[in-house]
Amino acid sequence: MKKVLILGAGLVAGPIIKYLLDKGYLVTVASNNPDRAKKLIDNSTKGNCIDWNANDLQTLDNLIATHDITVSLLPFSFHVMVAEKCIAHKKNMVTTSYVKPEMQKLDKKAKEAEIIILNECGLDPGIDHMSAKSIIDTIHGLSGKIIEFYSICGALPAPEISHCNPFRYKFSWRPKGVILASNNGAKYLKNGKEILIKPEDLFKETFMTDISKVEQLEVYPNRNSIPYINIYNIPEVKTMYRGTFRYKGWCETLDAMKTIKLTNEKVYNFSHMTYADMMAKMIGISTKKDLLERTAKKLNLEMDSDAIKAFEFLGLFNDEPMNRENDSTFEIVSDLMIEKMMLKEDERDMCVLKHIFLAEYPDGKKEVITSKLIDYGEINGDTSIARTVALPAACAVKMILDEEIPVKGVHIPVLPDIYIPILHELEHMGIELIEEFGLPLSKKLN
Repeated sequence: MKKVLILGAGLVAGPIIKYLLDKGYLVTVASNNPDRAKKLIDNSTKGNCIDWNANDLQTLDNLIATHDITVSLLPFSFHVMVAEKCIAHKKNMVTTSYVKPEMQKLDKKAKEAEIIILNECGLDPGIDHMSAKSIIDTIHGLSGKIIEFYSICGALPAPEISHCNPFRYKFSWRPKGVILASNNGAKYLKNGKEILIKPEDLFKETFMTDISKVEQLEVYPNRNSIPYINIYNIPEVKTMYRGTFRYKGWCETLDAMKTIKLTNEKVYNFSHMTYADMMAKMIGISTKKDLLERTAKKLNLEMDSDAIKAFEFLGLFNDEPMNRENDSTFEIVSDLMIEKMMLKEDERDMCVLKHIFLAEYPDGKKEVITSKLIDYGEINGDTSIARTVALPAACAVKMILDEEIPVKGVHIPVLPDIYIPILHELEHMGIELIEEFGLPLSKKLN
């Protein structure tokens, strides 16, 4: 009987554990939270949990050696360490994280070990790659060209709780990662010209777009879109844009937070300070008098703006002691957000993915093609983000164990041998992209 090692028992681990146990595999979950791992195994006779932390390299080595495949759901900084041990023991590996240069450098060694290290097999990255390549390969198969491509994704509260707070957001996965990502800059291709967005301008470069059955959502650019021209093999493309969906309000608020360095990792001395003291310090005033009004003026915002309401919601104008010493505003503010903005068990999240293509064919015909996924979490069950991140990886594990993926080395799921069966399996589990071809040019993004 095949044995699967899963490293980590975080917010997205549940669906992959259940899927693999249901398929009859022996599943070991190694985690520094063994109580959660035990809960996810749910008394299955085929499941086992081990109390393990990522610094225990000897135990990790033994675990990888005694299992047929390893799934790393750890923070991305640990993946290379895991991959090196998988190569040493000639064991396959799956992750849902972006491929970092250090991981890509292991491609030759992985091929020599005759294993696959499959990365970016979640939602974003993951399903976005697979659904995009499915359409791109179809267009290329008709001798067509991709002129424009927008790929936009977001994990959000479901519509019925979308006004839950001034951010219009709740965390259903890696809260600190969501906030840290706000410090990124971005780059994309627009009408043949590379557009560079500085980190301080990330949330200023936004636009609105309609999502049927939801509402208009705001879009901001997602990191560097340029490498995807090569990854998707579309050298002909003139516009290549990857973005993130949010409800209206998030971008204004995060822009304000960045402006006064509330997402900064720089360490300050906050000893004996209240939240109001911190805010006064960050906007550069020596008194807390009229703090709300002066913050709004500093940011050139109305006092009833989304951002000021969000600051009030977090308690940043309160004279409550922070009980911090040497710390960063990022840690302080993100802890407040986690305390007040985690998705509750009786609430649903939602994942939205949309691709918009402009294709052109040899006869001069042009068409807009869209591909859309709207997936909802389950109340008192799996979140949508857990399902859409974990289940593609689960499908990949099954395919690798069944020897249905012939390629070796470091890969992401952009090959037909990988993405076609995974997309089909996801459809059976209710994760299905709705594609529309032949749309008029008025449906493209401008």
